[in-house]
Amino acid sequence: MAENDRADTGAISTTSVAAADVTTAVLDKAHVGDIEGAFGTIRVGDIAGRRSWGTRLLTLLAIVGPGLIVMVGDNDAGGVATYAQAGQNFGTSLLWTLPLLIPVLVVNQEMVVRLGAVTGVGHARLINERFGKFWGAFSVGDLFLLNFLTIVTEFIGVSLALGYFGVSSYVSVPVAAVGLVAMTASGSFRRWERFMLLFVVANFLVIPLVIFSHPHLAPMVHGFVVPGVQGGVSSTSVLLIIAIVGTTVAPWQLFFQQSNIVDKRIVPRWINYERVDTVLGSLVTVFAATLIIATAAFAFGRTPLAGHFANAGGVARGLEHYLGNGAGTLFALVLLNASIIGAAAVTLATSYAFGDVFGMKHSLHRGFADAKQFYMSFSALVFVAAAIVLVPHAPLGLITTSVQALAGVLLPSATVFLLLLCNDKAVLGPWVNKLWLNVVAGIIIAVLVALSLVLMATTVFPNVDVSVLVDGLGALVGACVAVAAVAVLRVRRSSVADDDGPALPRDTWRMPPLALLERPRWSRGRTSAMYVLRGYLLLAVVLLLVKAIELGTVHH
Repeated sequence: MAENDRADTGAISTTSVAAADVTTAVLDKAHVGDIEGAFGTIRVGDIAGRRSWGTRLLTLLAIVGPGLIVMVGDNDAGGVATYAQAGQNFGTSLLWTLPLLIPVLVVNQEMVVRLGAVTGVGHARLINERFGKFWGAFSVGDLFLLNFLTIVTEFIGVSLALGYFGVSSYVSVPVAAVGLVAMTASGSFRRWERFMLLFVVANFLVIPLVIFSHPHLAPMVHGFVVPGVQGGVSSTSVLLIIAIVGTTVAPWQLFFQQSNIVDKRIVPRWINYERVDTVLGSLVTVFAATLIIATAAFAFGRTPLAGHFANAGGVARGLEHYLGNGAGTLFALVLLNASIIGAAAVTLATSYAFGDVFGMKHSLHRGFADAKQFYMSFSALVFVAAAIVLVPHAPLGLITTSVQALAGVLLPSATVFLLLLCNDKAVLGPWVNKLWLNVVAGIIIAVLVALSLVLMATTVFPNVDVSVLVDGLGALVGACVAVAAVAVLRVRRSSVADDDGPALPRDTWRMPPLALLERPRWSRGRTSAMYVLRGYLLLAVVLLLVKAIELGTVHH
């Protein structure tokens, strides 16, 4: 391999949309060149206008991929199990959580769309370079642990799905692991993306599945628009709500989509198309989640299985018993499809982050021989996670739910770093967040922290009145948002002078090499707040483990 065709510590010169030489922070030369999408190619120097709807559609087809894959991949094995649990234990009463998650999905992922296209580097590297190794370890270390546990749940899904058809987990899990590695290490980004989009299409098996359950529109509409919890709010229902948030808006999504955009070679000129891709993905995700909850709600609502979720395999067998073999088969196939696309996306997100942190070549455009460390890290994650699933008598359902809740607890810290990066003018230049977007993101963070606070309080004080607690925390969140809005306005007014310079060309502006950028300085207040957040999250994780053990003991 030539010296100039490897990942190194310096930046490389690439070709911008305007066909001018620009020095960027891109390290891997495989991240520079034509966009080779599943449904088309866009040349690196393409500056042609897209005036007709036909040409715009063709461009969108070439760009589409990262947004759909990350969103549908988030409806993984843990997602299918969590949504089925919500429907089986609480009917349609938790449907209201899903439309609220659409703006969360779109806001979070739109920010990483800009970060990926403008910077040309992955999320993990940006955090390490801009905030230092300590905070990088805080963010990326949590990611590695959570992602590994999530990959375990994907193979739990494979085991339960194929177990429904009588296939031993000692056969299904290893075969799935080998297939995942073979699919990913083909050396062709386009081939990999086509594989993944096939799984996206298979996600729509939820449509015939829900038909088997004979759903009624009225309770579904009521569940969507009227917040409530069947049987009343309790610590268990709060845990499930956090799990729904954690499985629908997971930290790994931030790292995956940003790196996948970089790997697909999307630049600022195509950001609007990738935004459309992301919105489509969020709608498909919530649509599928809705139908899974509805299926379980209407299938089990008046049966002895109502309120007694065990695991996704039990759901498939229950559907077979009450709705027939077709329903059970479709649910098992939905679960299998979700497990495979989830495992592929989460593992790739982790391998991308490894490449960012350790400076390895990390691109799906490279074959196995050209990026051994990248693919070996991917393979190791897959095979170790698969081996753990084969441990006898593991509480698979409890592990799955707990991992989704853990994702919900850790999401605020990931969103905080995302928000800091998207307000860093050295990183995003003319693409930094607007004021309204900062306010919305701040509200999202406050609500996520409030949810985990409810979980902590109900774990430590199991007899607390949860409804009163939720009302109190809601008022506290409102006060915090008001204070944050005032602070943002003050910061924005103080930086008006910085906006007086000439406007930067948005479509061609790329982040300079990170080595040339001065690291941002944090105030004492911000530093203290970050340490408080870190301490709080550690405590929340410990209490989540306590809650999981408590539920496991009761179930046992």
